[in-house]
Amino acid sequence: MSVIIAVAALGGLTLLLAIMLIVANKKLFVYEDPRIDTVEDMLPHANCGACGFPGCRPFAEALVHNKALPGKCTVSSDEGRQAIANFLGVAMGAEEKRVARLACAGGTNVAINRAQYVGVKSCQAAALVSGGGKGCFWGCLGHGDCESVCDFDAITMNEHGLPVVDPSKCTACGDCVEVCPKDLFSLQPISRHLWVACKNLEHGEAILEDCQVGCTACGRCAMDAPGELITMKNNLPVINYAENHNTKVPIQRCPTGAIVWLEDNGTVTKGEASKKIIRKGSRSMGNS
Repeated sequence: MSVIIAVAALGGLTLLLAIMLIVANKKLFVYEDPRIDTVEDMLPHANCGACGFPGCRPFAEALVHNKALPGKCTVSSDEGRQAIANFLGVAMGAEEKRVARLACAGGTNVAINRAQYVGVKSCQAAALVSGGGKGCFWGCLGHGDCESVCDFDAITMNEHGLPVVDPSKCTACGDCVEVCPKDLFSLQPISRHLWVACKNLEHGEAILEDCQVGCTACGRCAMDAPGELITMKNNLPVINYAENHNTKVPIQRCPTGAIVWLEDNGTVTKGEASKKIIRKGSRSMGNS
């Protein structure tokens, strides 16, 4: 008899828990629009964050809930963005592509190391040892942390130990910005062709002993630039991109080529007065 009672009690408890689970499932059920899965499949799955969302899934949710437009995905193609817009019945929208830009041109052929760093091949590690040993304290250390962290193969180190960004592959994920200990990378709209490729804060030509392409704060670019396009702050030209910056005039008289013109494909153009650098090998302290 006791066994029957125990079995009945256990069965009753099981039934009660099952009923509670069913009720809880209905009460706590959160509906998810099935279109989210479809839109996520239509996205490039880069999970780069260039759209302003932490990944493709959150972006898909925002698209379905009318909190964003497909054009914010600058990694996808025009056809891909339009396909999403057609599926959701919304406008495609537009977002200017952004790319990572490096504020340094001091490769080993133009810049000198004042001390030899021996240790882990990492800019972050080298920077902890007296700034990394480079003559220009603000310059790129050239160990390739940015190349290693880029999941999209958009950054390669050239023969002079300087990062080169491929705009066609760059997704503006920002990983290179975060990893660079010298804070040399920033994400810029690709339409910003006028660019200061230097972060040296010293004034005068003394910097040329350490880097032949460093900014000397001569101010010629600011003097030649139309309107209030360029001002000098902390011995560096600062470009006001709110002004009309579609002009190569400010680069022409720069003696070192510290301010340049960047094409959409990453090609660098220097001004007529800039010193031509033809050295292929590394620059030593005894060789200017």
